[in-house]
Amino acid sequence: MNILLVVVPAFVVLAAAYFTYGPLLARLLKLDPNVDTPAVTLRDDVDYVPIEPKFLLSQHFSAIAAAGPIVGPILAGVMFGWLPALSWIVVGCIFIGGVHDMTALVASVRHKACSIAEVVREHMTRRSYILFLLFVWIALVYIIVAFADITAGSFIGVQTLENGQTVSGAGIASSSLMYLALPIIMGLLLRYTKLSLNAATAIFLPLVALAIWGGQKIPLDLAALFGGDANQAHKAWDVLLLGYCFVASMTPMWLLLQPRGHLGGFFLLFALGGGALGLVFGSKTIQYPAFLGFEHVDAEGVASPLFPILFITIACGACSGFHSIIASGTTSKQLRKETDATPVGYGSMMLEGMVAVVSLACVMMLPATAAVLQGQPKPNFVYAQGVSSFLAVIGIPPAFGVAFGLMAFTTFVYDTLDVCTRLGRYLIQELTGLKGDAGRWLGTALTAGVPLFFVLQKVTNAKGQPVPVWKLFWSLFGASNQLLAALTLIGVTVWLVKTQQAKWVWLVTGIPTALMYTMSTWALCRFIKTGFFGAQGLQLPRDPVPYIAVVLVGLAMLLLVEAIKVFLSLRPPTAPRRPQPVLAPAG
Repeated sequence: MNILLVVVPAFVVLAAAYFTYGPLLARLLKLDPNVDTPAVTLRDDVDYVPIEPKFLLSQHFSAIAAAGPIVGPILAGVMFGWLPALSWIVVGCIFIGGVHDMTALVASVRHKACSIAEVVREHMTRRSYILFLLFVWIALVYIIVAFADITAGSFIGVQTLENGQTVSGAGIASSSLMYLALPIIMGLLLRYTKLSLNAATAIFLPLVALAIWGGQKIPLDLAALFGGDANQAHKAWDVLLLGYCFVASMTPMWLLLQPRGHLGGFFLLFALGGGALGLVFGSKTIQYPAFLGFEHVDAEGVASPLFPILFITIACGACSGFHSIIASGTTSKQLRKETDATPVGYGSMMLEGMVAVVSLACVMMLPATAAVLQGQPKPNFVYAQGVSSFLAVIGIPPAFGVAFGLMAFTTFVYDTLDVCTRLGRYLIQELTGLKGDAGRWLGTALTAGVPLFFVLQKVTNAKGQPVPVWKLFWSLFGASNQLLAALTLIGVTVWLVKTQQAKWVWLVTGIPTALMYTMSTWALCRFIKTGFFGAQGLQLPRDPVPYIAVVLVGLAMLLLVEAIKVFLSLRPPTAPRRPQPVLAPAG
């Protein structure tokens, strides 16, 4: 069957949702274009800067997309078949992820662009606020761990293509470093010269393409430079990436975050457009099975049931709690008008759903016996090969196509890594009350330092064989990320119930809250059970995942209890009994 018969309807449904359900949400939330947003009233040209929606969309899109809508759909597609993965992507995007993102953004804008945690504090309790901050910070740490390690893996080794050409991971590293230098130069020119954004875009996008091509000519191979092996080079790149997080998270937004987000948004759009061209004109057929069963057993004999694992494996691309942190952390401070929340909040989620569909198509067009899918599939290489195959339709050489795919993957992750570190620093400052340089340095050191501890550990599976750190933590990241989405939706639902007092709230945000809370806690409880209860009974696991799962479930349960207390307190009081008249005694 031609792959277009599946992909095109998915795109049409997502586009139709943007033009129907998106405006409906805008009406329900009563978005007003004439109300001044915090970006306008608090403008300081550092954090609070009103931006045209087309530019903010690009920045927000590149920040939320990252590796999530690539890794998750590919892993889930390989595990359960493409049909369950596609179904969750489309339904999740429209009714859960898009709602989550848009309501979180609007809630932040209506509260002076403060974080979702602050919204929780205002409408729930201070205890809820502290619990939420702790949960968010832990979730950010594991996002950094998973994304940093999977990116470091892109910078080592050599991938041999079917035509015999090779793509060097060290070359991707060189391209990556050159790419990071370009937005800094662009930011300086935009700030200190009269160069317009459109002119800067026209200059620097071709330079990005040049960096992709040139990286393969001057590869940066750490193993060869320092006489180590691939594993040592991988760890070294982990350290360097976290060092980048430390520096970038304290860099002014105009110097790196905004220009890089702008360029990164074009990367995403080019990858999406190249995928669309390849699907339309490449005559690709579906070879991978649509459904592989309700349980997946991997090469190590570990069983993963479709419920709930599908819903935590595909996070970004269907629903992601991380998006609420971006929406309320940086995007809300740049939203020009309330009505811009529809294209930026809801529209970005629909675009991310399309990225997830293209990523899933990279699996759909492969036979189950494909070499790249055997053993422990590396999603970044599956994606890069798929993108290369799509771009070949317009004459792009396979080696450049794979390099572009890997660079696109890396670019998406950069946006997430430093944003997560920056937001983690904000949270530490909120928790400790430390302001100024002391708070900045402590918050950044903790947020980058804890992931450093984990990525430097030697991780093995049940058979004692080494496995990538990202693989161990991806499920934990997915579960905690989805639980964060549930907790955000709880906070948003409380806010809407208190302010809107409308029954639609329970349908629009209440049902998504219940689904995400159930699936994520179910998955975390599975990690706890398999970690602490083995074939021999009660045991103390060596890996940290079960212990962290206990902490996350505990925080989530306490926060749910706080929310229930608030909901119960909102019940209208019982009408007082009308006093009976007192009859005068006879006579």
